[in-house]
Amino acid sequence: MTFAGHTALITGAASGIGAEVASQLAAQGIAELVLVDIDAAGLAALAFPCPTRYFAGDVADPALWERIEAEVPRLDHALVNAGVANGGALTELEFAEWRRILSINLDGAFLALRTSLRLIKPQGKGSVVLTSSAVGVRPVAMTAAYGTSKAGVIHLAKVAAAEHLADNIRVNAVAPGRVETPIWTKTDQFKALEAKLGSREAALAAMAEQLPTDGGFTSAQVMARQIVWLLSDEAENITGTVLSSDGGYTL
Repeated sequence: MTFAGHTALITGAASGIGAEVASQLAAQGIAELVLVDIDAAGLAALAFPCPTRYFAGDVADPALWERIEAEVPRLDHALVNAGVANGGALTELEFAEWRRILSINLDGAFLALRTSLRLIKPQGKGSVVLTSSAVGVRPVAMTAAYGTSKAGVIHLAKVAAAEHLADNIRVNAVAPGRVETPIWTKTDQFKALEAKLGSREAALAAMAEQLPTDGGFTSAQVMARQIVWLLSDEAENITGTVLSSDGGYTL
């Protein structure tokens, strides 16, 4: 795989899967990275051997994307990855929390995808991956807002793929199972479990017991390798698909 001469945009780039994809693209010779995250300090801590543009802000803010579209001259690839997670009974879910999750996960994905497609199209070729989730494929209790937002991301990716076949822009989604990243460890459920069991490691082990494989949580590095492959020309015949990478969780 080679990304020489190419520019890639990544949202949710300050940590987890986003940061790892940035690192792997840099190792594959990407010419420039465009990194987006609400965590300004986390972005500032990232350093790569290629020119890098940093945009700190809320992905659900249209003004952020107007600025990016005005300042970034071109794109070849994009990873639409920023997201938040939380859970709880649907009947107890506050509307404000529903809107917070849908705003970041789905509105933000739409805005990022729209800008990315606009900047990729003039190149005559490109690729985009959107990060969904296993619970966007399989309905799971206590994930009304998160699961709904991630199901929407899958459909958004498929619509974009259909619209851009003639533009030679491939659009796919990935649906990870549980990945050891801050999106899980920042949830109210994980914090409560961590407090109950006394350590992060114990909480991760308890959550891993719910999975159907012995591997427990996968790593951001594993997911990033799969995303980088989907972005590359190695996957040139793949568009409008969802790669479920969940250790069998959705079987």
